[in-house]
Amino acid sequence: MIAQEYSDLLKGGIETRNTAYNGLISQIEHVAGATRAPILLLGETGTGKTQLAERIHTLKLDRRMIKGRMVHVNCATLSGPDGIAMLFGQRRGYTGQAGSERNGLLREADGGVLFLDEIDELGLREQAVILHAIETGRYYPLGADYEVTSQFQVIAGANRDLRKLAADGLFRQDLLSRLTACTFEIPPLRQRREDTEPNLIFELARAERELGAQYGFNLDARERYLKFCRDPATLWPGNFRDFGASVRRMCILAARGRITRAMVEEEIRRLRGLWSASQSDPDLKLLADLLGP
Repeated sequence: MIAQEYSDLLKGGIETRNTAYNGLISQIEHVAGATRAPILLLGETGTGKTQLAERIHTLKLDRRMIKGRMVHVNCATLSGPDGIAMLFGQRRGYTGQAGSERNGLLREADGGVLFLDEIDELGLREQAVILHAIETGRYYPLGADYEVTSQFQVIAGANRDLRKLAADGLFRQDLLSRLTACTFEIPPLRQRREDTEPNLIFELARAERELGAQYGFNLDARERYLKFCRDPATLWPGNFRDFGASVRRMCILAARGRITRAMVEEEIRRLRGLWSASQSDPDLKLLADLLGP
């Protein structure tokens, strides 16, 4: 593949129009193909960090930088002994649990990519042991007397500012330094409104594949929906996750595959109601954080 084809791969085949985002993708394409260093993807929930990590894995496979699969680890689930065992594995008979031996996710990532999703949710103890594994490729499974090896490349994702967490003593500075050499911040949907239409085309095609039918908007319905999507007052707190769910919902409800203006108006009311109920406005959240309930 040439560089443009790799950039198209990282964008999932979506003909994005946002200049800043396209430039970001070009940077990721260059870095992912040139180094085995950890890659850190920052961004709000729903901005597509997991999908981008999967495409980086595919790029590395195509360039023969790796040969294994991508192992997705949700760090929010790794608290306590069960979480440690899930990540590092466990030897038979550990703490008397006969028959509970497991290899662990680090071993499964050998030769491939370890995607540490929501790494900002990882506890300090877990941060310490994962740092050692990243730096050396060696670690101790629970109950083991000797280290095992696993060579993997790391992609990490975070919703929160890791530097602020480190300043507050909630994230290890040495792990932060190890992860931030190649950092990319994925912009939210509200900063990429010109990409709404190409993403709408993508979501309709995905709905057709998954639901086994053809879908389309009536002309006035399409214009109304795109106007709503591009409106600066439409904040999209869940970003592309909200957007994709919205399009799929209208497809499911569409009689004979046609999405009408009335359906769009109903979907707009539904979204506004959902967002109002969850109080996901970033300004309101900031005020709540500062002032309390």
